[in-house]
Amino acid sequence: MSGPAHHHLEAVPKATDLFWEKGFHATSMRNLQQATSLRPGSIYASFGSKEALFRLSLNHYSKRSREMLHREVAECHDPVEGLKQFIIHVLLCQSDAPNSMCMLVKTISELTEEHAELLAEAKRLLNGMEDEFATVIRLAQELGTIDSDRDAVRMAQRLQVQFMGLRAYIKAHGGGCQTIELVNDIFENL
Repeated sequence: MSGPAHHHLEAVPKATDLFWEKGFHATSMRNLQQATSLRPGSIYASFGSKEALFRLSLNHYSKRSREMLHREVAECHDPVEGLKQFIIHVLLCQSDAPNSMCMLVKTISELTEEHAELLAEAKRLLNGMEDEFATVIRLAQELGTIDSDRDAVRMAQRLQVQFMGLRAYIKAHGGGCQTIELVNDIFENL
């Protein structure tokens, strides 16, 4: 695939990293043009607006996270171990990431009702990630590695809270703050 359409597909991951680093408001059209190598009119022509490109970026970020989770779970005998490896991977890669905070959480923190649709989209995608956690926990219950009487949704919510908190903690204390030990603690008390 080549030509203009392919060029625009390549623009979304670059825009995602820029939006993730700077946030929606601080990212200017000029920043986007520089990051994506698109000409001034091309962003509007291809995506319609900064908001539309941001929505695509949120979805790209979410898809990338889900794919990483599925990969980790597929590679482990125990789905919960895969979930743990996913969280460790995300946390250890924070130093290379544009922003240590989850892009969806950052968006929910930043946007107001002025951008209600984008805010709703970020919330929907974050809830979707929580649903993915619950699915992995249910799979572990089917395999007998987690007690089937436990509430998978509640466990996924707790895990999401702890995961979000750990990302903030690592941002405050730097990457070398016993990341793996902290994740192990969370999973021992899951």
